[in-house]
Amino acid sequence: MKSLVIAIGVYNTVMWRSIFAAAVSGVAWYSGTPTRPSAANIRLHCLRAVLIAIIILSFFWGLARLPLAEGIALSFVAPLIALFLAAMVLGERIQKQAIWASLAGLGGVIVITAGQFTQLRFSEDVLLGTLSVLGSTAFYAYNLVLMRRQAQLATPTEIMFFQNIVLTVLFLVPAPWLATALPSHLLWPIIAVTGLSLSGQYLMSWAYARAEAQYLIPTEYSAFLWAMALGWYFFGEQVEWTTLVGGGLIIFGCLIAARSNPKLAEPIEATV
Repeated sequence: MKSLVIAIGVYNTVMWRSIFAAAVSGVAWYSGTPTRPSAANIRLHCLRAVLIAIIILSFFWGLARLPLAEGIALSFVAPLIALFLAAMVLGERIQKQAIWASLAGLGGVIVITAGQFTQLRFSEDVLLGTLSVLGSTAFYAYNLVLMRRQAQLATPTEIMFFQNIVLTVLFLVPAPWLATALPSHLLWPIIAVTGLSLSGQYLMSWAYARAEAQYLIPTEYSAFLWAMALGWYFFGEQVEWTTLVGGGLIIFGCLIAARSNPKLAEPIEATV
């Protein structure tokens, strides 16, 4: 995704990915035993699709301007924000663990951001990329609350299909002004990211339906290690010690939060 965003921009990347994802998920849904969703379910699918459109545009726009490790580390703040949104939206009581978790996560963000300011590579693009990723995590936190309800009302294939078909419609609205033809040499990369995205969505839904989140959450933070390795290999990115410390604090905060309310601590990659 980062390579594609750099090559053709975030809008064209997510538009073409959504078109392919809608086609593939549509086949998967219709090949089963599809039932017409209720009006309430359709409204929920549409609301989540609008949120996800904001999330993926801001997340991948920011990720193109940040090292992979920093972008992924910052995205881990979403479960912490979700705890407080759950208190406001669902009326859940905020526990002491959630407060400590939020302080740890906030500390991690401060350490990572401070590291950017003290490095010579700091630029306006890096600052805007950081703000964009953090903004996407705020929207994703609300998305986590909605995702809990949606998972209770619809199957994974229904969610995937309607999410991607609504996203496609949303992204095609400005297409006459913003869209460009997909270069032939980028066809297979688009197909690859579509396959990875849909596979991730389905596997995460399958896993969280069969095991408690508190057991699955620690494996999610392996994304931080993958981001460091892939960022170094493909983009020559060096990981600063501030990113390691800040990412560690954010992960520590999420693990504390998982012990207090594990069902909300789902990863951003499950959706984007």
